[in-house]
Amino acid sequence: MIKMIIEAEIGKRIRQYRLQNNFTLQELAEKTGYSKGYLSKVEKSDKAPPVATLSVIARELSVSVSVILGEETMDDSICLVRENERMLVAKTGEEFGYAYEALANPYPNKHMEPFILSYPSDDALKHTFQHDGEEMLFVLQGHMRFKYGNSEFALDTGDCIYFDSSVEHTGEPLGDEPLKTLIVIYTGSPKGPTSFEQIKRRIINE
Repeated sequence: MIKMIIEAEIGKRIRQYRLQNNFTLQELAEKTGYSKGYLSKVEKSDKAPPVATLSVIARELSVSVSVILGEETMDDSICLVRENERMLVAKTGEEFGYAYEALANPYPNKHMEPFILSYPSDDALKHTFQHDGEEMLFVLQGHMRFKYGNSEFALDTGDCIYFDSSVEHTGEPLGDEPLKTLIVIYTGSPKGPTSFEQIKRRIINE
């Protein structure tokens, strides 16, 4: 059985690591490109924000997404997560977007963050995302419309798209079939500088 992460603890951990870094909300807002009000909402919410948002925040706090989720537990150079060991990060995601499952949560100091995303059938992604790094998206089930900058793509089951995630991007399901994707986010080492130019990250239409 897939285990549930306690979503209400995620915002508390973000606040904990923000304070450990001696950042005010305004300072973290300037570093991430998110508004002070949005970050305050994330810290106080009992729902998990989108994984792309967690990735940006975690990087500026010099930790991995798994640390923010409270799931980095191993000290080894290889990580095996069985299907029944996946951690469900958001069950419904009504407040911030969609549900996602962590695939390599115990691995420490990851350079990549792999997740399985399940999209609700109506208005799956209300936000446009933009963050440093690169990203891969593979459609496991269903059909989707993927918007990237000024371009738009129709993706079917089995299609894979790889892109520079500093360009605005978003996606939504097409048709009645449930949509599920595998995504891998790369932003560089959580402990060191990224190899990409530091471009301001933000969620458009917060």
